[in-house]
Amino acid sequence: MITHMRRTLAPFLGLCILSGFFMPGGLLTFSAPTAQGAPAETQNLQPILVKISEDQMRVAGVETQPVERESGMGELVVPGVVAVPPQQLLIVAAPAAGLVETLLVAIDEDVKQGAPIATLKSSELIEAQRAFLHAVSEANLAAEKLRRDEQLFKEHIIAERRLIVTRAEATQARSALDERGQILSLAGMTDKEIETLKRERKLASSLVVRAPVAGTVLQRHGTTGERVQASAPLITIARLDPIWVNLQVPLGRAAALDNVDRVHLPLAGIDGRLIRIGRTVDAATQSVTAVAEFRTGSSPLRPGQAVQAILRLKGGDASQWRVSSDALVNFKNHNWVFVRSPEGFVATPVTLLSETPQSASVQGALKAGERVATRGLLTLLAELAEAER
Repeated sequence: MITHMRRTLAPFLGLCILSGFFMPGGLLTFSAPTAQGAPAETQNLQPILVKISEDQMRVAGVETQPVERESGMGELVVPGVVAVPPQQLLIVAAPAAGLVETLLVAIDEDVKQGAPIATLKSSELIEAQRAFLHAVSEANLAAEKLRRDEQLFKEHIIAERRLIVTRAEATQARSALDERGQILSLAGMTDKEIETLKRERKLASSLVVRAPVAGTVLQRHGTTGERVQASAPLITIARLDPIWVNLQVPLGRAAALDNVDRVHLPLAGIDGRLIRIGRTVDAATQSVTAVAEFRTGSSPLRPGQAVQAILRLKGGDASQWRVSSDALVNFKNHNWVFVRSPEGFVATPVTLLSETPQSASVQGALKAGERVATRGLLTLLAELAEAER
């Protein structure tokens, strides 16, 4: 089979050069092979005439098949992995150091905003409450002193300077009280709990950690009975609608991503849209990562799940053609087909949109009824390299 000839041809041709291998039409003198990369723009490449006689074609076993016009819609099937959009992922951390008494939620459980998810027993919380109550007393004392000095100043008993100092002390005491209240809020206490503490002056040793957003529990980091430090992760919560699928697109198909109309997931039966095309290439797989977004509804998509996606492609204003997969070759980091002409063949650059084991959808300067070579491509590629010299 020559379906994947363009991926494996360059090493073989290099071997032919080193060994001085001859073919009909002369020595295989190819330009230096280059690494696979993003295809060049088709409009920057011109067709190249490859002259070859009928005898040479017969010896090389060259065969052709006709080009067929397509409706302008193709498909590209690629693998992907379901992922949570980063802006919808939240890690709930311990607001204070302490002992994890209970974890109130399980993995995959849905939680509402403000729902309790864990309880901590914390000595830091007790100290923060004590400091808050001390700040309350100081603020009350400063307020009472200010009220008294304002009355004395009206009666001309004290100087204005003393009143100014008293006002500054009262302002400082109120600021200290606000600071201590903010510390309790950061420790996880609600405004209602802080007011109850201020009114009843009863210290609580346990702290309830609540969900800051509604979502699904993806992971439990802490365990019951574990001592944790402040800001240690306890629970990971995520909102799973919408959700992303990271698609792995082979580098040779990356040019088709600009023509994606929609993305279909057969497993879930839903359509989504392509929102991002990666600008880097994975060195191990030589693939480009594209991100598709889906509204899941009641679909069974789960983070980390491997899926298969179908990219529906549009041809746009350009003509779109179907050729045999065997007709495509890679030359100068671009896809080409050899179109039959009276003098031999015309090497024509094309943009690959999608491919199956039997056929490929391409865009290029082709015409309906033209015939392209599907066998004997090694000889034609050698002649193409010679014509380029």
